[in-house]
Amino acid sequence: MSAFATVGYFAHGYGMKAKGMGGVGIALPQETMSGVANPANLGFVGNRLDVEVEWFRPIRDGEITGNGFGLNGNYSGSGRKNFLIPGLGYNRMRGANLALGVLVYGNGGMNTTFDTNPFGAFGGSNPGGVDYMQLFIAPTIAWKPNANHSIGLSLNLAYHQFGASGLEPFTGFSQTPDRVTNRGRDDSTGIGVRIGWTGKLTDNITVGAMYQPKTNMGKLSQYEGLFRGQGDLDIPATYGIGIAVKATPQLTIAADVQQIDYAKVAAIGTTPDCLFQGVCALGASNGPGFGWKNMTAYKIGASYDVSRSLTLRAGFATGKQPIPNQYTLLNIIFPAVVQDHFTLGATWTMGTIEMTAGYMHAFRKTVNGSGSIPAVPFGGGEANLKMHQDAFGVAVGWKM
Repeated sequence: MSAFATVGYFAHGYGMKAKGMGGVGIALPQETMSGVANPANLGFVGNRLDVEVEWFRPIRDGEITGNGFGLNGNYSGSGRKNFLIPGLGYNRMRGANLALGVLVYGNGGMNTTFDTNPFGAFGGSNPGGVDYMQLFIAPTIAWKPNANHSIGLSLNLAYHQFGASGLEPFTGFSQTPDRVTNRGRDDSTGIGVRIGWTGKLTDNITVGAMYQPKTNMGKLSQYEGLFRGQGDLDIPATYGIGIAVKATPQLTIAADVQQIDYAKVAAIGTTPDCLFQGVCALGASNGPGFGWKNMTAYKIGASYDVSRSLTLRAGFATGKQPIPNQYTLLNIIFPAVVQDHFTLGATWTMGTIEMTAGYMHAFRKTVNGSGSIPAVPFGGGEANLKMHQDAFGVAVGWKM
């Protein structure tokens, strides 16, 4: 189920209808999975069950140039190219004003598999890379104080799993050198929440807002020598606002703005400068991270009802680059650099059954390093990161 998500390492959207509209969903309750974007949406979707699966194909590559110690070359991190990502949502109305549901989904993740290790000249074994996944099970409640407003709360039961291989060159920089690489898969759990509000201001305008604080996860003890804080890898906070406008009886236009606070998770956002300067160690409480910045994503989408049985969708999403070009060396194993996404989708309705398909293309993005490889101790030069992605998914929804 691991994958390489598209807004940093979060998914670009949740629910196949939203994925066909650029990931828009905060103010657009179209399906139970819209409760992931905003739990308040469940107050408006009625009794239904949605099951989906998405085929995801990220192509990730790295390049090292100008290095004096033999690292130069082009490296494909796509030893594993294809991933399947499932999702499930169920919602039940208890009277007119209370919705109870459960959502099961992959919140995000990342994978690189280098059959030829970029760090091979320093003794890194093949294959090299990482595999990281997040799974959420979210019991959700939404309450409608009146017909036009809904307030929602999800209890996020979070599970994540991580594995790394081929990072032997970094064991000498760790306070726990035997817990850096080749430790198999380690996992831990955590509990968090997501809150939201959806409001119909008029018959044609709906707005929404959501907030999910940082989720504290148990430590990944098998990799306590890699992540700052002895394996402390939390899930960052995210929050956003959205609007949906029914421009005509057939046409709906919607937009979201979402913030993800990667920089506020120490293992992700702390810069690696101290490591390169030799004043801190991997895994230490004051150790380095990967230097990620906070990310703001902008999403816009449209849906058009061609008939009672056919709806077409399209969308676009973009975001700020979370990986600074001076920190591309360590991030060659986490090259989450795509920014621009184009999406298409369609739903066929047959009575109480809906069949939905969605397609996403993330355009090729390159982040060229600038001062990214220190001359001491790594021999200088630059590390450049490249990625593009495609995804296609299908979903079945039952109105009950």
